[in-house]
Amino acid sequence: MVGIGGGIILIPIFVLIMNYTPQQAVGTSLTIVLLNALSGTYAYIKQKKVYYDAAIKFAIATIPGAFLGSYLVEYFTGASFRLTFGVFLMFIAVLMFFRSSPKGASTEFDKETFQYNRTLGILVSSCVGFLSSILGIGGGVIHVPIMIYVLGFPTHVATATSHFVLAVSSLFGVTSHLILGNVLLLPAVTIGLGAIAGAQFGAALSLKTKSKSIIALLSLALFALGLRLALTANHII
Repeated sequence: MVGIGGGIILIPIFVLIMNYTPQQAVGTSLTIVLLNALSGTYAYIKQKKVYYDAAIKFAIATIPGAFLGSYLVEYFTGASFRLTFGVFLMFIAVLMFFRSSPKGASTEFDKETFQYNRTLGILVSSCVGFLSSILGIGGGVIHVPIMIYVLGFPTHVATATSHFVLAVSSLFGVTSHLILGNVLLLPAVTIGLGAIAGAQFGAALSLKTKSKSIIALLSLALFALGLRLALTANHII
């Protein structure tokens, strides 16, 4: 629905409720993100919402960081991961909430004439690939706000294009996590099946939902989850 892949919800559940290690939480979450992204990308391609000029360039740029992040996640402890992930979520939430009038709020979009900063988009995508793989979130939580607020994409185009980038980035990240043994296959497959169905529903619903409402609800959810994680970090130090 909002192009973030679902990892921001899954990671807190895996860490706070299911007591997974950071490595298991990240690897399993990213596998589910991959299934969600593949399903969502298929839906958005049928809707002709993916802007391929940006999607292909951004996706390629995420690949090196996706590999690197999967190996560096091994250095996280339970407390450091909760604190890092919690602060990260709160930062993203505040950024989204106070940018209430983004350039991308317009629904007008012409693929032939649209201009955006390709260099900046590629540089950001390189960082997104790394963060998505080390945090297990898929990267859409960073990509979508930047594509809207900084690069000027309409919200629905940013969401669809982000899903395409997510599918590529998470594929390479999951490959590394599988090699490292960080993926719990049973929950990954069972939750992933639900994510596949949910991605189709979310893609259809995104066409009927106001952009401002999506951004506001997402920012509130992010902040609440981030605060919860950060506050529980000191309990396991």
